[in-house]
Amino acid sequence: MRRRSFVATAGGMAVAWPLGALAQQVSVLRIGLVSAQQRSAPNLAALERRMAELGYQDGKNLHVDYVHAPGFDAWEAGYRQLDARKVDIVVASGPEISLKAALATLNAKPIVMIAIDFDPLARGYVANFARPGGNVTGVFFQQIELTVKRLQIMRDAFPDMRAATVFWDRISADQWEAARGAEAKLGLRLVGVELREPPYDYERALESAPLEYRGNLVVMNSPYFFRERARLAEFALRKRIPSNLALREFVEAGGLMSYGPSITGMYRRAAEYVDRIARGTRPGDLPIEQPTRFELVVNATTARALGRMVSPSFLARADEVIE
Repeated sequence: MRRRSFVATAGGMAVAWPLGALAQQVSVLRIGLVSAQQRSAPNLAALERRMAELGYQDGKNLHVDYVHAPGFDAWEAGYRQLDARKVDIVVASGPEISLKAALATLNAKPIVMIAIDFDPLARGYVANFARPGGNVTGVFFQQIELTVKRLQIMRDAFPDMRAATVFWDRISADQWEAARGAEAKLGLRLVGVELREPPYDYERALESAPLEYRGNLVVMNSPYFFRERARLAEFALRKRIPSNLALREFVEAGGLMSYGPSITGMYRRAAEYVDRIARGTRPGDLPIEQPTRFELVVNATTARALGRMVSPSFLARADEVIE
């Protein structure tokens, strides 16, 4: 049986290593990626930067096959394209639909998942986190569990808050259910508005909520909300509504506050998984990791523009305050 090798440059010296189960002799590693984000998005850019740091040069010993998924029904077709292009390793990032479509279409190719909006163990995609087995490994964080924590943080910032509108979509339905289940515990009344076809109509969504719920906005995490984070931030600011969001990139775009792990850090870690698989490690032997550090990020400039006072004690809790 002929073994496959891949050549990379590190510090100017050629380095060769076996690619284990990957079947044919090549000089370029082909990574496949389907995403709702543009390729220039900060998370995708972080993955490619880390690959470069590991010695992979796009156009020389690396080729990234990227397919855009503009809507919910585009994922499976995107992975079929990648299968036809004969990629070596797939990065299945974001929602469950991404991993599910990859497994359905890619005929046991190695898959590095970045599970952001679902629990791969609870859904039966891996045997366990220590030794996932099969052809899937990667990183994930418990988005659903963080939903209630984010609501509590917003209540801490605004103790007089009693009601809020929650934007959710098909991908973030589990997060919305978790939020609903915490209403009594948090002393909050929530009304959920499902947004169905991206790009989303935020004006119409807010107008569909009862007037008394429109004073605060909570946005569940989804790749389609993330893709529209600048438009979401502008909308909330124009409506003078405090916004509670999942990731710091929303706050950097002008949202009020977020609580979650570093999404760019997760994508950088995924690049390291790709590298280890390329060097011959089987995906099923690589433990699945979860982030252990979570950031509270507050945009003080947005708070001032909204005319909403955020107490100094709350700001002191923040890991970062954007001025």
